[in-house]
Amino acid sequence: MSSRESILGAIRAITQEKKNLPELPSFGISEEIETAFKKSIEGNKGEILSEIEFLDWLSKSSWANVFSAVSAYATASTLELPQDPHELEDLNLAILEGQFGVAENGAIWLDDRQLPHRALPFITEHLVIVLRKSRLFPTLHQAYENIGDEHSGFGLFIAGPSKTADIEQSLVIGAHGAKSLRVVMI
Repeated sequence: MSSRESILGAIRAITQEKKNLPELPSFGISEEIETAFKKSIEGNKGEILSEIEFLDWLSKSSWANVFSAVSAYATASTLELPQDPHELEDLNLAILEGQFGVAENGAIWLDDRQLPHRALPFITEHLVIVLRKSRLFPTLHQAYENIGDEHSGFGLFIAGPSKTADIEQSLVIGAHGAKSLRVVMI
């Protein structure tokens, strides 16, 4: 027997007692879930709007290139969704539907069901996400449990407009994606 086989045999002979994973404590939030979510979104430089406020804002805006993946706001679209996402380079406003939100950090889950092109939340200049109040979770742990075993080829959490402070430690909004995020709570 070679020394390699001898070492591997000794390692295989080691018995380990099975241990259960530790229980995670139930982290919570100390305030009402909608209030905590709103504070988190605003802390991430986003904005919360009611449906009435959103419709008023939308009617006063003059966006050249708008795409809505939300059927309730399909009339806001000024362009058809192209096959090639590169053709969205001049997209001013994208309106998408969030699957659920997380109160503790303002993250909103989007996956392939809400994204006709994965590039939409990143390529648009401004982003609106429509989210049901009933689909808020207090913590990210609970949100991950909700994702569970659902099949999706792609999913992401968005928690505000794109921002970075890498360059000279100066905050830049819209550095890698949308310059603004508005969340319409319905």
